[in-house]
Parts: sequence; structure tokens; C-alpha cells
Amino acid sequence: MDIVFIRGLRIETTIGIHAWEKHIRRPVVLDLELASDIARAAATDRIVDALDYEAVTQRLIREVSSNRFELVETLAERCATILRDEFGIPWLRLSLNKPGAVGEGIDVGVIIERGQRSD
Repeated sequence: MDIVFIRGLRIETTIGIHAWEKHIRRPVVLDLELASDIARAAATDRIVDALDYEAVTQRLIREVSSNRFELVETLAERCATILRDEFGIPWLRLSLNKPGAVGEGIDVGVIIERGQRSD
């Protein structure tokens, strides 16, 4: 199994359970590992044969920036579902970080894996 990764995808959104959080936008940071067989793309050198990380990034930016979430768990699951359903990714690891969530300089978040990892 090959892995395409996207690290440090920073997206502004409305996220949180507290009343004050529901009225501000703040960043979340995603790191992704996405299963993809890169052999065909390597052989043809054509983007149509590759997992298009720009398309993945733009889709997640649209979803995250245009919606509101209370929990990082909900946001992580939504992103994972989009990646699996719309891009056909059989396995992924997604790390979602909400910087400063419980104090200045303190990051919190979740790491989830979805799908079947083949070797």
C-alpha cells in the first residue's frame, strides 16, 4: 500500500461547544494519510491516474469552512466520510488539531483511522 499525505492543512471554521465559540471562526489543522496505489500514476506521469491532492484539499476546505461543528470528533468523521465516499480512498488516517482549544499554546484533537489497510 502506498500513502499520499497532506500535512498542515489549516482551515478556518466555527467549532466548539461554548456559546462564545459559536460566534467566532478559528483554525483547525488536518494531517492526512491516504491509501493510494501510485504505480499507475508513476508509470504514466498523468494526474488523471493519481490521487489529486489539490482536489482533496479544495473539497475539504469547502466543507470545513462553510459549516459549523460542535465537536472535533464530528468534524473528523465528516472529513473521513467525504474522503472515502467521494475519492474512493480505501483507508485513511486523519489527525484533526484544534490549536489553543483549552488554553494558549495547548492543542487538542483526535486521530482516526477508517477503512481497511492492505499491504
